[in-house]
Amino acid sequence: QVQLVESGGGLVQAGGSLRLACAASGRTFSSYAMGWFRQAPGKEREFVAAISSTYYEYYADSMRGRFAISRDNAKYTVYLQMNSLKPEDTALYYCALAPLPLAAQAMGIKSRYDYWGQGTQVTVSS
Repeated sequence: QVQLVESGGGLVQAGGSLRLACAASGRTFSSYAMGWFRQAPGKEREFVAAISSTYYEYYADSMRGRFAISRDNAKYTVYLQMNSLKPEDTALYYCALAPLPLAAQAMGIKSRYDYWGQGTQVTVSS
């Protein structure tokens, strides 16, 4: 059974930074694509960033240049570095795992990910 646990959320001022982490179980972690999604109250869950098993990075347009995804296979962990945070970034951030290879154009599609963490809250004050 795959388990994902997010951490690193918190309260920051606009313009500040946070680094989220997602620890995964499983001996084949390096074979999976990993993604980050977020959901604010009353809104749909939206794609943030993803990284493939070959370290290809893909970002939503609004996050590109501010956020950076990375992975450390030795630690079974994926990270999301968030800079220049804005109040509209406030949301519950979820880590997700895709057990099958993803084409670059499919990395932002929610249905391609089969396993999800419980989320970590990010709140940005103005």
